[in-house]
Amino acid sequence: MSSTANTIRVKELHQQINQLNHQYYVLDEPSVPDAEYDRLMRELISIEIADPELKLLDSPSQKVGGQALKSFTQVTHQVPMLSLDNVFSADEWQAFAKRVQDRLLSKETIKYCAEPKLDGLAVSLRYENGVLVQAATRGDGAIGENITENVRTIKSIPLKLLGDNYPEILEVRGEVFMPKASFNTLNAHALKKGEKGFANPRNAAAGSLRQLDSKIAAKRNLAFYVYGIGYVEQASSQTLGEEWLDNSHYHRLCQLKSLGLPMCPEVKLLDDSTQVDSFYQYIMQERDNLSYEIDGTVFKVDDIALQQKLGFVARAPRWATAYKFPAQEETTQLLDVDFQVGRTGAITPVARLNPIFVGGVTVSNATLHNQDEIDRLGIKINDFVTIRRAGDVIPQIVSVQLQKRTENCRDILFPTSCPVCDSTVVKAEGEAILRCTGGLYCGAQRKEAIKHFSSRKALDVDGLGDKLVEQLVDENLIKTPADLFKLTELDVSTMDRMGKKSADNLIAGLAKAKTTTLPKFIYALGIREVGETTAANLANYFLNFSAIKVANEELLQEVPDVGAIVAKNITQFFQQDHNIEVVTELEAIMSWPDIVMKSEDEQPLKDQTFVLTGTLTQMGRNEAKAELQALGAKVSGSISVKTHFLVAGEKAGSKLTKAQDLGVEILTEDDLITLLEKYK
Repeated sequence: MSSTANTIRVKELHQQINQLNHQYYVLDEPSVPDAEYDRLMRELISIEIADPELKLLDSPSQKVGGQALKSFTQVTHQVPMLSLDNVFSADEWQAFAKRVQDRLLSKETIKYCAEPKLDGLAVSLRYENGVLVQAATRGDGAIGENITENVRTIKSIPLKLLGDNYPEILEVRGEVFMPKASFNTLNAHALKKGEKGFANPRNAAAGSLRQLDSKIAAKRNLAFYVYGIGYVEQASSQTLGEEWLDNSHYHRLCQLKSLGLPMCPEVKLLDDSTQVDSFYQYIMQERDNLSYEIDGTVFKVDDIALQQKLGFVARAPRWATAYKFPAQEETTQLLDVDFQVGRTGAITPVARLNPIFVGGVTVSNATLHNQDEIDRLGIKINDFVTIRRAGDVIPQIVSVQLQKRTENCRDILFPTSCPVCDSTVVKAEGEAILRCTGGLYCGAQRKEAIKHFSSRKALDVDGLGDKLVEQLVDENLIKTPADLFKLTELDVSTMDRMGKKSADNLIAGLAKAKTTTLPKFIYALGIREVGETTAANLANYFLNFSAIKVANEELLQEVPDVGAIVAKNITQFFQQDHNIEVVTELEAIMSWPDIVMKSEDEQPLKDQTFVLTGTLTQMGRNEAKAELQALGAKVSGSISVKTHFLVAGEKAGSKLTKAQDLGVEILTEDDLITLLEKYK
């Protein structure tokens, strides 16, 4: 066949196979036998092998998987991918509906788009001129991971949109999930091979999307349902754009379905909020009969103009909520209690349970938090207890079945010494938590402290994961964070799963981490309750590390956001000989620039005290603090006569009232943004 004939035939095959995919996966109306579909696909692949230039980005053959990736890259979402707030009862739903009505200042009937809440992973799909060019996970809402190669393998996702009536750039959001049948098949194969299966379809879907080899993802039979639009853009020379979109959320989903994107068949348009409960009850009854896992329902104000009017809170829209199903509960027996030691020495009782399948997973452990929680439950070892997976996620012991208590039940006794290092344990005044005093000499704390030290928000040591830290400690290669920088390529290259290349990468990552910033170094030390913001405040106030080490509690409390408890934690940290020993070693190895005091011109808000209250919707609380502090302002947590400005966001409470009483000037969020823009 000539090159021209091949080109024509490939185009015909693309159209035929895409149409068949649409009929099968979107319309659920297969029109040809599987054998005919396979024949067309084999023909397409054979032509592409013979003439590689005809293997296009949007070819249906790309769904079988390509070359394995070395790692995932990051993707910044043009429009943030927000999560949803939850309601768990009819009363909570009615309260949500009332808030919507009240905020709109209208008594008009509001239509809702009703959807099953799929138990999968939210992803964004970006189409340019109808061709899929990028897929990304939600991540933290602002930045996700590029999973394009794996998403290309999902049969229900079109690599090219149907027709030609769509914007130049169309980004859609939806849920990737693993159907129950695919999940059962996957686990059956794993069992046959003697391998461990996945706990539930969601975990299986997540594990599949995180495969660096897309050929593996292609075999997992993932599926996708679209649930919204993220971003639309059209060239100015053309008229098709936002106006292409319907003003109804439900009808937008129908539009996307017409382009080949699968829409969940259970999605319904409800005439008003009174129909919500019947939809919720119907879906809950049908839950076991559905081909996919769900953990509730989602209700969205259908009118897009009303959605825009309602807006967003910090990380969720005001116009939508997830109405979760009641947590699934089961009964099992408490066999014993283990005591785990965390990074800061906190000793946490963990209930060891007779394994029970609840909420889609087998639960064998549940936290008991502290002595107060044990006393509240009145729980003993060998008791029969009720286990709940709250929100179908976190295992909790919610009650003791006292009628089943027997004579062999015994009290839960907390240890008098650390279960890991045998150091003395103490309980600070006003705290419910027992803590080990072993510090970095405690094996449990040692591992967690080093993990924290090397974590992304701290020194971000490339090539040093949690498992490797545990292995290094277990093999006595490191005892403190400072020991990390003493490692050699020879030390680590002989460890399990560590070849020369991995060892070289780790040593290079450690060398790079020797140069950091003062805020990151302070944060990396893992001082109790000293997070990123507090570390930055300490650095900006004292300017150098030496001053922080010798500061007393009174002086430390002059730092924004440092109260009596945090100040005490800091001074206690630097009073411990073993901490000073490690810190001294680190100072000799690492370097960071001191922070230079800004000039008066660079600090136009110096000597001005601000207090932030309520919810800020256009910028995060930490972002607002950082920008104010960069201009020299002090940001306090409490209102006083010394306060110059109160920034009042939504749902501002008692602080607003107190500020009004004291005559403090009140700024809205818009006022704050105007002020910050003035000095940029």
